Amino acid sequence: MQVRQYVIRRLLALPLLMLGVSVLVFGLSRIGGSPIAIYVTHEMSPQEVAQIEERYGLDEPLPQQYVAWLRGVAGGDLGWSGVSAAPVSSIIVPKLTATMELAVLAALVAVLLGVSMGTFGGARRDRLGDHLTRVLAISGASIPIFWFGLLLLILFYLILGWAPLGRADPSIYSRISHPTGFYTIDSLLNFDSGAFLDALRHLALPAITMGYGSTAIIARMMRSSLVEELGEDYVDAARAKGLPERLVVRRHARRNALIPTMTVIGLTWGFLLQGTVVVELIFNWPGLGRWMTDAVLRGDQATIMAYVLVTSVIFLVVNLAVDVAYAYLDRRVVLGE
Repeated sequence: MQVRQYVIRRLLALPLLMLGVSVLVFGLSRIGGSPIAIYVTHEMSPQEVAQIEERYGLDEPLPQQYVAWLRGVAGGDLGWSGVSAAPVSSIIVPKLTATMELAVLAALVAVLLGVSMGTFGGARRDRLGDHLTRVLAISGASIPIFWFGLLLLILFYLILGWAPLGRADPSIYSRISHPTGFYTIDSLLNFDSGAFLDALRHLALPAITMGYGSTAIIARMMRSSLVEELGEDYVDAARAKGLPERLVVRRHARRNALIPTMTVIGLTWGFLLQGTVVVELIFNWPGLGRWMTDAVLRGDQATIMAYVLVTSVIFLVVNLAVDVAYAYLDRRVVLGE
């Protein structure tokens, strides 16, 4: 099967997967309790509670409730956020862009550091450089993310004053338009270098905190894969032709070593999105993590359902992208089998 046919087939299957996710999200929300719990007080009578249930259609059978909820989601109505006292759809977009901007930069940090460290160590197996990269990788996996974030916060914010908290300087943020919601992209679209640098200054510490923990997984996988590839016959043939070792690693072994590493890179998104809750609380980042924390503490099911639904869709899209990249990297893969 050609890559194009494989992509088309996966894209056609994506709506069915999203529908399955919606059924799961809706079912878990109903198991967790009534969605109107956040609106009910001890002073309300059973009649008042029944009126609220009737208003939101919660007195109907579950299949009808699901259809009504799914129809609303398809139309952009994700419910009412009790935490933000506003429609979920109007709140989730700016918070999603803030979290995605942070997660993308953290992923870039993890991938660049992980692949570079893994390549450096794998090409110098059991030598000093290999041992140093392994120590750095193990430290990234061992240090708790909240502790590492606090260390960076104390050093670069409290002591040196280099990195500010929050997402942006309000005075700079308000002087540019925001067509995409991603501050770095919007600043480039406005040709405002000052706003772009301000965005990077605010992103630096939380992105490094999130990305460094995932660096270890990528580096270890890249190293082990590269060591295995360097023992293959085609690498010996490249060396026999007189190619320098750096070209053997860069042009031949590293490409094949990236194939199993791609799967780990895709899974890295899971660790990054999980880490946003802690990182956003530490660095005062106005994203989905903090919003979700408040929603869980207050039992705001509409917000929780929207969060789970959106993050699940992101995972599905990322997994599709990883599978496609895997197929392009390794032409030996028989797609669909």
